[in-house]
Amino acid sequence: MAILFYKVDHRDPTKTIDLSSIPAENIRNFSIIAHIDHGKSTLADRLLELTNTISTRQGNKQVLDKLKVERERGITVKAQTVSMFYDYKGKQYLLNLIDTPGHVDFSYEVSRSLAACQGALLLVDAAQGIQAQTVANFYLAFGEGLSIIPVLNKIDLPGSEPERVAKQLEGAFELDCDNILQISAKSRINIESILPAVIERIPSPQGSMDRPLRALLFDSWYDKYVGVVCMVGVIDGVLRKGDKVLSAYSDTKYDVLEVGIMHPEQVATGYIHAGQVGYVVCGMKSASEAHIGDTISHLNTKVEPLAGFQPAQSKVFAGIFPVDTNDFRKLDDNIKKLTLNDASVTVHKETSNALGQGWRLGFLGTLHMDVFRQRLENEYDANIIVTQPTVPYRVVFKKNKETQIIRNPTDFPDGEERSLKVNRLEEPMVLATMIFPEEYMGKMIELCGSRRGIQRDYVYLDDQRVMMKYVLPLAEVVQDFYDELKSRSSGYASFDYEDHGYEESDLVKMSVLLNGKPVDALSVILHRTQVEEVGRDWVKRLKSVIQKQLFDVVIQTAIGGRIIARETVSALRKDVTAKLYGGDVTRKMKLLQKQKAGKKRMKLIGTVELDQKVFYNFMEKKS
Repeated sequence: MAILFYKVDHRDPTKTIDLSSIPAENIRNFSIIAHIDHGKSTLADRLLELTNTISTRQGNKQVLDKLKVERERGITVKAQTVSMFYDYKGKQYLLNLIDTPGHVDFSYEVSRSLAACQGALLLVDAAQGIQAQTVANFYLAFGEGLSIIPVLNKIDLPGSEPERVAKQLEGAFELDCDNILQISAKSRINIESILPAVIERIPSPQGSMDRPLRALLFDSWYDKYVGVVCMVGVIDGVLRKGDKVLSAYSDTKYDVLEVGIMHPEQVATGYIHAGQVGYVVCGMKSASEAHIGDTISHLNTKVEPLAGFQPAQSKVFAGIFPVDTNDFRKLDDNIKKLTLNDASVTVHKETSNALGQGWRLGFLGTLHMDVFRQRLENEYDANIIVTQPTVPYRVVFKKNKETQIIRNPTDFPDGEERSLKVNRLEEPMVLATMIFPEEYMGKMIELCGSRRGIQRDYVYLDDQRVMMKYVLPLAEVVQDFYDELKSRSSGYASFDYEDHGYEESDLVKMSVLLNGKPVDALSVILHRTQVEEVGRDWVKRLKSVIQKQLFDVVIQTAIGGRIIARETVSALRKDVTAKLYGGDVTRKMKLLQKQKAGKKRMKLIGTVELDQKVFYNFMEKKS
């Protein structure tokens, strides 16, 4: 099979690269890990310029942040891979960089990316120092056994303190900071020191071209022209265009239609071998065919499947419904395509009496949910309603101590079922890590206390910064905890959390009643201490969005048969006495009494129709 050559160097357009001439020992697969906004994407841009992967004349900014939502929010959501060629000490190296997200909600993207790497650049802001996601990402990389190179960024800022931050890194992670790299990606200071350090301090991938093909599928996306594009790391063997391959997960056979590298866009090479990272097009048409963590091998060749990944556990669930019910099928296709690019979203169809057919989607956090909604609207022009987010509660029954996970408030045991069959109710807890300047400790303790938190630990990272750990209910975190944290700390606090199991809790389901009839889409599970405040708030907001009817509309929030709060939307009233000019007052009273009786009868037989617009306005007002 002939190897395809391709042009690669902007300064020398005649130059070509032969991938087969680059052995595994000249390949480095590495990632950049950091807290949000510490400069990962900017550093990636500089490395692409340094290796002539992109031109320096283009005014590059967030080259690897390809999604519209990433550019609008200034954050990385989707991990991206790019291959770079670099000459060092007379040898040519292939460097595969995987840019990763920094926000806690996208840690699943980070863990998948690290599985395809042998090393990582731990990037830390020289002014802000260690933040919560720095800690989380370090332990993800450490758990994968990666070689970690500490790098201090933004050393040109007036408030930067590289010596203090280096001591933080040494104390928190026991890293050798004698050879710590100090750079400014934005100002291009000392950027040229990065790639030699990557080559010298990160090991090459351990694999053999002579063994049978084994490739790890670690990412995928949908292309409307060729279908599913899979990102793979080749562990052993060689993958060529025209090969017949087998999926270990589904036992399905495919023909390799195209294979290549990201440079930074797709460049077909027809060939990749052990140690290299590249993309494969093999005729997959359905979202479900590309299973993240799958092992790709040659047909009729027996190989040991790779370990793959632990599936991401959804922490936040929300209902998504089309504003126009006629858009259901179109939205169904759009959600399937979008979940192909995001394997951590779980999808189950559900039906609501108020909103019709829709989906119950599981997310890793509220930012993850908000980004998914924004991508649906940006990329597919979807017009949707997102219901109140909930977390997965657990019910332990008296019979055989059986358990059930409750993702939807409509499934919550209530009344007689709860008293007769349920032993206890449990809610998910998280171990939260917060890092902030010492002067904000009082406000942080007050915030966590108001959210039912229990303090577990606090340590001083240095004489100015504190790391505090609290056990908090996940339901309290997903509401507006992050916004409150930033507000009370003037933006200086950082936050990360991990699972901490389930704990028994006094949970109740609050229902919304309109003229005595429950609205299933507005049910919510709460801790008993929150019911009064939330109940009163909801009826006030509903009163402001529900239109007047020809009869009174009574809005109530209730737990079982106990009413928590009530508001009334008064009826539209026609002036039935307008045609009277003077005369006896009894004639007026007679007409008014007749109108009152009619409205009473209408209230008995009339129903309050809540259209999608009311739900949309209610959810918008809430957010």
